Amino acid sequence: MIFRTEIPIKQQQPQIDYDGNVVLLGSCFSNNIGEKLNYFKFDTLINPYGIVFNPVAIENAIAESIEGKVYIQNDLIFFNELWLSLHHHTQFSSSKVDEVLTAINNNIELLHNALKNASHVILTLGTAWVYRYLKTDSIVANCHKIPQKEFQKELLTTEQVSTSLRNSIALIKKVNKNAVVIFTVSPVRHLKDGFIENQLSKAHLLSSIHGVIPAEKNVHYFPSYEIMMDDLRDYRFYNEDMIHPNHTAIDYIWGKFTETWVSKDAYTVMNDVDTIQKGLAHKPFNPTSKQHQEFLKSIEQKINVLSKKYPSITF
Repeated sequence: MIFRTEIPIKQQQPQIDYDGNVVLLGSCFSNNIGEKLNYFKFDTLINPYGIVFNPVAIENAIAESIEGKVYIQNDLIFFNELWLSLHHHTQFSSSKVDEVLTAINNNIELLHNALKNASHVILTLGTAWVYRYLKTDSIVANCHKIPQKEFQKELLTTEQVSTSLRNSIALIKKVNKNAVVIFTVSPVRHLKDGFIENQLSKAHLLSSIHGVIPAEKNVHYFPSYEIMMDDLRDYRFYNEDMIHPNHTAIDYIWGKFTETWVSKDAYTVMNDVDTIQKGLAHKPFNPTSKQHQEFLKSIEQKINVLSKKYPSITF
């Protein structure tokens, strides 16, 4: 008897290997997959604007980085004794304006260079619900708990989402025609918008992605949303908030992602990296013992061998 519905996923090409560079933008699920890639020492840039949820915010991040925008104080807002950007996550907020500008502009430069050299760009869409800042009539990435009266909440139509996705693809291809773009929809439910409203939002995202992909070259979809909703359809795969996938779910989806998108040739290196990572994280009972010192030497030898073959891998 079969007690679950496992989603069949075909291997895709060209795959991710240790000669490539991966850029991840979007919702917190981009962070989840990015952290896995980071752990295994792939060359990875994760959310240099911080977590952003809607397709227009992702498009804005790509556009600003490609044009080489330089933020100045007038681009920021001072609220609740903090300088912040409506196009960035709160991680960029500070009481010191120079700190915010330096962090933002450094990350724009990082994203600019990463997009030009990326082998793969993974864009994770979280919601089609957006907030429009009334003072500038622009869609923002983050409201930063500024009074809601200063914003207008809107649901992007499928046409608006599709236009934004095409813009993002065109911007990436403008500076890197060989980049592989992978769309995915975050399995995190935005229940603060409402249960029905969340489903409507996800439907707009899914419909738009699948409407755009057929006309584009090297643009693909990875079904993280469907894996969570249909394969792992049980609350034991959620965190205590019953909204975010837990570690088991993330590990499972990561496994499906590697089967689909990571080169089999990279598996041996991943195993070596995993051995080193676990060794470095090991907490010895007696750090000064001869046995532990020999263990550290063996880890160091493994690192040296790996670093000689792949200079980009550092621990």
